[in-house]
Amino acid sequence: MVDNIIRQIAIRQPDLYSREETQVYKDRKGDKMQEGKLALYFEKIENSKVHCHLCPHNCVIKPDGVGVCRVRKNIDGDLYSLNYGKVTSISLDPIEKKPLYRFHPGSMILSAGTFGCNLKCSFCQNWSIAHDNKASSYAVDVKPSELVSKAVETRNRGNIGIAYTYNEPSIWFEYVYDTARFAKKEGLVNVLVTNGFISKEPLIDLLPFIDAVNIDVKAFTPSFYSKICGAKLENVKETVEICSKNCHVEITTLVIPGLNDSVEEIEELSKWLSSISPEIPLHLSRFFPNYRMTDRPPTPVETLKKARDKALERLRFVYLGNVW
Repeated sequence: MVDNIIRQIAIRQPDLYSREETQVYKDRKGDKMQEGKLALYFEKIENSKVHCHLCPHNCVIKPDGVGVCRVRKNIDGDLYSLNYGKVTSISLDPIEKKPLYRFHPGSMILSAGTFGCNLKCSFCQNWSIAHDNKASSYAVDVKPSELVSKAVETRNRGNIGIAYTYNEPSIWFEYVYDTARFAKKEGLVNVLVTNGFISKEPLIDLLPFIDAVNIDVKAFTPSFYSKICGAKLENVKETVEICSKNCHVEITTLVIPGLNDSVEEIEELSKWLSSISPEIPLHLSRFFPNYRMTDRPPTPVETLKKARDKALERLRFVYLGNVW
């Protein structure tokens, strides 16, 4: 039950949204107050259920239920974002750490993340905030204007903008959208480090405010995505193709022994990327056992070198990560 609408914030632009203004609410759950913000990209359907259209999961969510991402909740027949303004990690990082090697090299960028994810990767490197239910308990409240102010304050330390990273930023959509617009007004750049599993409409609405993206193409076989990540490769490929027409794009693939490390698969990946543009940088990153995938060893460096050599046959820029 929504107890108290404490304020109403218009974030829509007439040419983007035909939905009602978003709202911040406080929902009493037992003795605790729960916060959230009315979400975008959903429709109300029968029996007080909602249909979320933010990502290709297209979750149909029952009252008091949450989507696959665990951060979009049905409250009395409306969909709310539970992680709006909730920050679990923040740091001023080298831009190369995102990794972005060919976008303002040598710069720093204020990096922030929240909790939750819409994929189920068993090898997740940031599982403690992406998949641990306790992550929300140590999040701090940071308004979009406050994050932008912090980014402006750190310009004297080489900061060029804000990177939405650490966990999946697309499920933080309303917050990223608000913050990115404010950042643009201050002359800051906006960067997404994303799994690319987002629906076309919200992606296109957000891209006018985004300057660069690093997209994880986790493998280049549909079976890997369905079995290991709980997603579909084709949706990620579409995101790469759309982003490449609108902003700077770099790609990261975590090379995992026995799963996506064959020279043939790397060849297919680089062939597809080169068909978009041979100028797209590809980062081949070394796997280390983590989260629920502890049954295989770290990627041999020689495997990464062979993969790089194969990718360089079609792409101009191929880098190795987690090696040195």
